[in-house]
Amino acid sequence: MRSWGRLPSDVVQDLRRLEWDNAGRLRDRLLGLRGFPISQPLKPPTASHALTDINHFHAWIDAWRHWPKQEQVVWITRQYRALGGEIEVPERVELNSVQALIEALGAEAVQRAHGWQVRMQPLLTLDKSLYETLIRHIHLLETLAINEVERLAGVLLQLKRGTGEGRYLRALSVRGIDTKFLETYQALLGVLLDALHDGAVTAAGGLEAWLGCRATPSNWIYVRPLCANVCQQMGGFTILQLPLEQLLEQPLPGRRVLVVENTQAGYALPNLPDTVAVFGGGRNTRWLQASWLKGRHLAYWGDLDTWGLRILAEARQAHPNLQALMMDDATLSVHRDQGGPEPEPTALPETGLLPDERRLFEGLLNGKYGIGRLEQEFLNQDYIQARLNDWVRETE
Repeated sequence: MRSWGRLPSDVVQDLRRLEWDNAGRLRDRLLGLRGFPISQPLKPPTASHALTDINHFHAWIDAWRHWPKQEQVVWITRQYRALGGEIEVPERVELNSVQALIEALGAEAVQRAHGWQVRMQPLLTLDKSLYETLIRHIHLLETLAINEVERLAGVLLQLKRGTGEGRYLRALSVRGIDTKFLETYQALLGVLLDALHDGAVTAAGGLEAWLGCRATPSNWIYVRPLCANVCQQMGGFTILQLPLEQLLEQPLPGRRVLVVENTQAGYALPNLPDTVAVFGGGRNTRWLQASWLKGRHLAYWGDLDTWGLRILAEARQAHPNLQALMMDDATLSVHRDQGGPEPEPTALPETGLLPDERRLFEGLLNGKYGIGRLEQEFLNQDYIQARLNDWVRETE
């Protein structure tokens, strides 16, 4: 690559990379948060450099004399004695607006910008103040078909605070759309309504809360009774999958609650008296804030790695007396041959781990054990049964 004499194709390539394909910078240009002009140096050569490729020197000057908008090219006069004296050469090109940038980039950029304009128009007709919000979500907006944007505008006119009346979002009756539309464009509808209503959607806790809808179930977690008595109290179901929202509100039977990080480990649990297992939630520990857990014997069993210990620490934020099972030196020693490296360890949490657990965490990180991870599924089933039986006896 030459160190001098940048051609229009070089400049356009850099403008596309630095300005057009850079989502953050493009957004800031469109919002007026990043100023103009955009200046691109053209790197006039010294006389000695020009003589090394005189054909390129003349082609470079000629190319910039044919730049369509000559007012954008800044020319200077330089002394080139070896070439006959003073020569006017292009020093830089300056683009003073978004429109100038679009035109410089050519037909593809012009077409893309036209697509923005067409898609924004139905929404700006509702309220010109939506411009900033639309620009901040321009990459999402440009994926929509024109008729979808028009339907979006129609929906915005119909949605008001309290429209939901306790129904799920999908159950709302809105003219001109199918039941899936609201769910598909929930995020975009939320930010647009928030802009139209001065931040009221965010203040309410999100679109569903602002509309007065029942929260759509999310973060599904498995629940499994581990004895016949608890199973009977759960209506005879041997396994259920419940959303986070229901686990927060609805008490489960059983004096003991065994929380298990992974789904497969939950399936492999043995029978335990007066116990219910809640498993497969991974890092989802928010349900542990449920008030009905107070007074229960609560235990946690996760992968023996830094992430498993971090989840344990997070769970202890809600329940300081939570007991860890099979997450200790003894378990690691028995099953060390089944362990391996942890691909992406996490940092030691500041709180939530007992002293022995902190030392275990540090040992996994610094290679003390020769392994960084022991997954639940590699523990011996007899060992699991024995340790769980110990917990049951301790909590009688």
